[in-house]
Amino acid sequence: MDIADSVLDLVGNTPLVRLKRLREAERLRCDLVAKVEVYNPGGSVKDRPAIEMIDAAEREGKLVPGGTIVEPTSGNTGAGLAIVAAQRGYRCIFVMADKQSAEKVALLRAYGAEVIVCPTAVAPEDPRSYYSTADRLTRETPNSFRPDQYSNPNNPIAHVKTTGPELWAQTDGRITHFVAGIGTGGTITGVGQALKERNASVQIVGADPEGSVYSGGSGRPYMVEGVGEDFWPKTYDPNIVDRVVRVTDAESFLMARRVTREEGLLIGGSGGMAVHAAIEIGRELDESGLVVVLLPDSGRNYLSKIFDDRWMIDNGFIDAEGPVARDVLESRSTEIPPLVRMSPDAPAREAVAIMHDLNVSQLVVASQLPPLQPKEIEGSVRELELMDLVFRDRSVLDRRIGDVMSPPLPTVGIGESVTSVVEMLDTSAALVVLDGGRPCSVLTRSDVLAFLGTIGDV
Repeated sequence: MDIADSVLDLVGNTPLVRLKRLREAERLRCDLVAKVEVYNPGGSVKDRPAIEMIDAAEREGKLVPGGTIVEPTSGNTGAGLAIVAAQRGYRCIFVMADKQSAEKVALLRAYGAEVIVCPTAVAPEDPRSYYSTADRLTRETPNSFRPDQYSNPNNPIAHVKTTGPELWAQTDGRITHFVAGIGTGGTITGVGQALKERNASVQIVGADPEGSVYSGGSGRPYMVEGVGEDFWPKTYDPNIVDRVVRVTDAESFLMARRVTREEGLLIGGSGGMAVHAAIEIGRELDESGLVVVLLPDSGRNYLSKIFDDRWMIDNGFIDAEGPVARDVLESRSTEIPPLVRMSPDAPAREAVAIMHDLNVSQLVVASQLPPLQPKEIEGSVRELELMDLVFRDRSVLDRRIGDVMSPPLPTVGIGESVTSVVEMLDTSAALVVLDGGRPCSVLTRSDVLAFLGTIGDV
């Protein structure tokens, strides 16, 4: 009988499938195929290192019966670890950033894990970050073990042993390019090592979110989950990676939606990012090229985000019908600055001067420099409210903006309908506009009024 002894025996040997229905893929001269990792029991490529890291910990006596696994995760590694834990009787505590989808949190809790959610918009060394929180929980939890996928050598070793050899065998050694998103760096490092040991000319290409350190960014801001970093993990070997392709959130999310609808493969944002990069690579190749792109997980984890039209509109990735906020912004005078930011440490007097000089009535307050994430906006300075404060107490002018600022302005996607914008401005004098998930401008009632004067009914 063909019966597996354990669900863990089902990890690996995932299939390859040709991508040929995307119009960009149809135009390529090379072959473009995908390694579909959703067929692993935990639904992602992270099942592979999860088993390898726990096996090694057990051999080395770092994880003993009745122990607790503590790990910061974007979700997929947690699912893999949770499956191993369920099979072997361990407790799990996972720490996640608040940008991860609700589905991922629910999935880990379904496996019986405890999940701690931490803010995204803080530095790794901040005690509130998910790295620091995981460190603290590991220290405080008796008989605990932290796999630390960012420095554990068994992360890339899992792919040296399994994913790389599978790709070589499945393509009969014809693979010329391997493309994958870079998160911990374990997948691309391990697969790259295995392939280059067999053929040193195989090109290893990383796909990276715009803003991540791998492609020259500072680590912020980006919204795609499970890839990119704000530090350099020990599990990433840059000497193995021949090239890194930078991909925006919008390119990632829109490609994920297209692959799902045109190829019938339900993939997440990081998969869309990898496909976008693979197509960019494929355009440079002739008929001898064979590009394999790794699709790390399923889009089921993102149904409330990138596959939800309302979420996509709210964050400025797609447009509603009819005139939209973008049309209002484009109709404004070019002399109006798009987004004026103030530090919370600046004096209120400086905000007054800037609003007067630039002829604006609202400023956003943020410690970080642009480009910003919406969560990095700490507050706002509003002309009417500040005037009221100063009228009552002139010393307000010399106080920190952070001490006298108003709450952050509501946000609206750049593709939101003007009808909805008008409704939102009924309760707020201004809105922060998001384009591709990033604040790009402030939209006021006077902007909309001027726009409506130039068109008919909306």
